[in-house]
Amino acid sequence: MTLFSLVVALLIEQLRPLPYRRVVYDPLARLARFLEQIFNAGERSQGVLAWFLAVGGLVLLAGGVSAALHAYSVLLAALWNVTILYLTMGFRQFSHEYSYIQLALRTGDLAQARKLLAQWRRRPADDLSSSEIARLAIEEALCASHRHVFGVLVCFVLLPGPCGAVLYRAAAFLAEVWGRRSDADAGHFGQFSRQAFAVIDWLPLRVTAAGFAIVGNFEDAVYCWRTQADRWPDNALGSGIGIVLASGAGALGVRLGMPVVEAGVVADRAEIGTGDEADADFMQSAVGLVWRALLLWLLLLLLLGLASLVGS
Repeated sequence: MTLFSLVVALLIEQLRPLPYRRVVYDPLARLARFLEQIFNAGERSQGVLAWFLAVGGLVLLAGGVSAALHAYSVLLAALWNVTILYLTMGFRQFSHEYSYIQLALRTGDLAQARKLLAQWRRRPADDLSSSEIARLAIEEALCASHRHVFGVLVCFVLLPGPCGAVLYRAAAFLAEVWGRRSDADAGHFGQFSRQAFAVIDWLPLRVTAAGFAIVGNFEDAVYCWRTQADRWPDNALGSGIGIVLASGAGALGVRLGMPVVEAGVVADRAEIGTGDEADADFMQSAVGLVWRALLLWLLLLLLLGLASLVGS
């Protein structure tokens, strides 16, 4: 049922993309604001309580509905899993922006590519070259594929019913809206949300990186993972996304990171990866890498399911 739910959810998402902001992001944002207004007095313990109420409540709700439906009908439980996966994972949360940027670079419309990248990243892109645009787009796509596909997939497989998918999506969201805040009003309220997500994401990060290595240039991916992942600045925040970026860059044979000019200021970023400068062709290669990694894990789930059937 796990593989069936994943495949059906991905197919539906390709045919009818989810309006993610309206259906998922906005309700979660309202819940986060409501809990913060009630509990946030700047203390870490208050953030812990709010996190468990939000994440624990959503996980219990998803798991409770799944258990009730399963007791009545396995098919209804499977449909519930598909619904939750449709809400929590998918390529379309980032593939449209990525494809439009790639098309703009191929047609030589640098101004449009800069505009699209700025809208996607919510950062200025006026001074970027075509190579820098491709490089940043590949970084965003690799990160998004982990956050919206592989991270959810791993947790869905490991935890019963749809609980894992809900856990990952809710924890990732709160780590972003609470854990990244640095204003005085937030205090230490968001500290636990960032730490909790780092624990939840520890295994999914490595599964994603391993998948990129297996379906890409394995030796370079492992080398970059081992020697360059810690250079990525987000690791200091506990996100660990440098593991995915280093492995992906090595698997593709492209150089990512490196300083870029944003709003007239040079952003000092470490170089990761090996090989050539990023361009539109490497953007297409990154799409293939993500799809091959997804097919790899789906095939592995299929083999495990067949082995289970044979063993029984």
